[in-house]
Amino acid sequence: MVVRCAWATSDPLYVAYHDQEWGRPVHGDDGVYERVTLEAFQSGLSWLTILRKRENFRRAFDGFAVHQVAGYGEADVARLLADPGIVRNRAKIEAAVANARAALALPGGLSALVWQYADPAAPVPKTMADVPAITPASTALAKDLKRHGFRFVGPTTAYALMQAIGLVNDHIADCVVRTDPDAVRPPAGA
Repeated sequence: MVVRCAWATSDPLYVAYHDQEWGRPVHGDDGVYERVTLEAFQSGLSWLTILRKRENFRRAFDGFAVHQVAGYGEADVARLLADPGIVRNRAKIEAAVANARAALALPGGLSALVWQYADPAAPVPKTMADVPAITPASTALAKDLKRHGFRFVGPTTAYALMQAIGLVNDHIADCVVRTDPDAVRPPAGA
């Protein structure tokens, strides 16, 4: 029997995301920006809603290319607000554009800033009850991002980002991704 984190067993999209992405390192400004954006859009919604709309988000936001989104103007905001394939929330859309601009302004880039908060020595959770919603590191990351002009990046969203891109490994102790990550990795070229 394959053991997974409890949240990842109710839907095939959750299983795929858990097995192939969640907690695996993401580097590069565009990849980190995509995760920052999706985590912000998830605020107040189910993560499954975001996963179901993810390809629409990628199309709508030019593949989350930071340079592209940073150049968006009011016409782009209007286009996004009219797109039924994404979450149409003006504050979140405007935050995504502002966050791209803030990412461009970072001297070392977004990926470098975020990865300063990696915690490879975080305790291994035995159950999902052992997984925190915020940590001192996520609070510090949120403050740092906000100081640089980012929006929709509170400590809880920052911790979800840290989990998603591998700054912490919150797979439970006996989860297959922790015990045998290659067993659930997609085949090369897939």
